[in-house]
Amino acid sequence: MAAQADYFIETQLPNHQKHYGSFTFPSILSPNPKSSPSSLSVFSEAIKFHKPFLDSLLLKSGALLFRGFPVKTAKDFNDVVEAFGFEELPYVGGAAPRTNVVGRVFTANESPPDQKIPFHHEMAQVPEFPSKLFFFCEVEPGSGGETPIVLSHIVYEKMKEKYPEFVDRLEVHGLLYTRVLGEDDDPSSPIGRGWKSTFLTSDKAVAEERAAKLGMKLEWLSNGVKTVMGPIPAIKYDKSRDRKIWFNSMVAAYTGWEDARNDPVKAVTFGDGQPLPADIIYDCLKILEDECVSIPWKKGDVMLIDNLATLHSRRSFTPPRRVLASLCK
Repeated sequence: MAAQADYFIETQLPNHQKHYGSFTFPSILSPNPKSSPSSLSVFSEAIKFHKPFLDSLLLKSGALLFRGFPVKTAKDFNDVVEAFGFEELPYVGGAAPRTNVVGRVFTANESPPDQKIPFHHEMAQVPEFPSKLFFFCEVEPGSGGETPIVLSHIVYEKMKEKYPEFVDRLEVHGLLYTRVLGEDDDPSSPIGRGWKSTFLTSDKAVAEERAAKLGMKLEWLSNGVKTVMGPIPAIKYDKSRDRKIWFNSMVAAYTGWEDARNDPVKAVTFGDGQPLPADIIYDCLKILEDECVSIPWKKGDVMLIDNLATLHSRRSFTPPRRVLASLCK
């Protein structure tokens, strides 16, 4: 296999990347037109061979977008994920309704197209979260439907500078997350995953065991179950990059965990149970929007996100759109 410069080339998308001194966010990789014609097997082998290069690039930039490679189907995407060699993470404890498609591949959040999904680190509200996640665009959106991304340490730094007392309180107390789950999935809600699929069982006793392993308390209701998670840290330390990160679902819960069962204002509080200040939450949302990058999806795109470095969201869209996902330990 040739050097990575002979297979992967870094490309630029003006107005769709941010430049931070020594790196660009995200890094965008395309096949070198001078190399031999690309096939899925060649792409997969190149990933395996150049894994140290790709790992170092992900460590530096926080997210990689592979564009122009021959990834056409869910099975192709599964092969690409497998080529990276990351261990699969079962989707236990997450809020989004998802459907397994093939192998390690699931649908991304299946909530209705008119709904935005706020910025979050994947499964930040539970102790066992993915270290990395992949997205794949199988069908381009009619319009909209981007997956904006933002670097977590930038958000932390800006919040610490603007609201030092609030951030200090978060570091001391952490956050409590409360969510009411129905029995079955509710595809009309962005947090509509029912308790049976959340805990991968229809047995309440097994659900309680699995919730306990997550540190989650359950309170059974006539039409579902109330879950309480935490206190759980809102700020984490990214050892691999030697920096603090804004690792939480605070904005997502406070502005987006709303459906027939849930009031978003009650969905997240300080770890001591005290309410969060709405003005600061909404200013944090503005910081997230100001600092994010948003690349329109193209069919065949594969995005690899370091879940410790990067928050992601979803914009509303005009169908069709089919974006698939895979979570890794």
